[in-house]
Amino acid sequence: MNAPASAPLLMWLTPAMIALLLYGLGQGLVKKWIGEVPPARFCLYFVLAKSVINLSYFLSQDHPSLLASDGHPFLVYGVLAYMLEGTGWILYFESIVAGPITIVGTLSAAYPALTVVFAHWFLGETLSPLQYGAVTLVIGGCLGLSYSPPDAEQKLTGRRWIPLSLIALVMWASSQTLVKYSYGLAQADEVNLALCSTIGGALTLGIYGLLKGRSGSHSVRGWVHSFVPMGMLAGGDLGVIIANRYGPISFVTPLTGAYPVVTLVFAALVLKENISRLQYACIAAIIGGMLLCPQ
Repeated sequence: MNAPASAPLLMWLTPAMIALLLYGLGQGLVKKWIGEVPPARFCLYFVLAKSVINLSYFLSQDHPSLLASDGHPFLVYGVLAYMLEGTGWILYFESIVAGPITIVGTLSAAYPALTVVFAHWFLGETLSPLQYGAVTLVIGGCLGLSYSPPDAEQKLTGRRWIPLSLIALVMWASSQTLVKYSYGLAQADEVNLALCSTIGGALTLGIYGLLKGRSGSHSVRGWVHSFVPMGMLAGGDLGVIIANRYGPISFVTPLTGAYPVVTLVFAALVLKENISRLQYACIAAIIGGMLLCPQ
């Protein structure tokens, strides 16, 4: 399935690139303020930000009724997709606590590759050899950017992080595949899917955040430093929802997953971090793949 043949290029590429920018900036701000806010608190604020943005979009746009009997399957699959995504995030946070971020972070960046495989197996999406090469460049570059040197001081207490991170990988890829599948059902609509995203996130990340993110001190500064980046990530999620409507996930997921490029630029300009030769090479690979993907 070639995306430009099924829908105008800008209908999916524009929201995908907006999501890429928002994800990258949001992750950059998380990196800047992570020392002030625990991960579970970020989850809680992420759900709040997602609710504000998605519900505003849902209430301000025309959309089919989800109360109709033929719309129930779309509602079920949509909520299930985002419950899988939320569960994946929970497992990811738990694996970071239990395992080496060097491996866990790099492994998490590989989920677009599994999404491409799932899209081929279950959705019948087929790309040209050039497009598969482009996707490989993007995913390979993201893996390189996600690598960080091992921390000699980190002590591992077990191997539970291995199944946690692997299951998170499968959850994220399955979520994106289900999202695309749900668009083929009756009453399918990106506005309704935004509501499904809110429900699924609340049932997973919301509960996780309430259980683990309420403890400790709260302040206006901490709220701002949590809600602003989480609002960007929530806006990125909405962009992905719209992009998945019109473009194949074999393109959308790797493109939006390339946000480490934006985060790296943010870290260099704002956090004054140095960029290594490996990172420059990875950026070049990702940009090259992004230019080739829509061909």
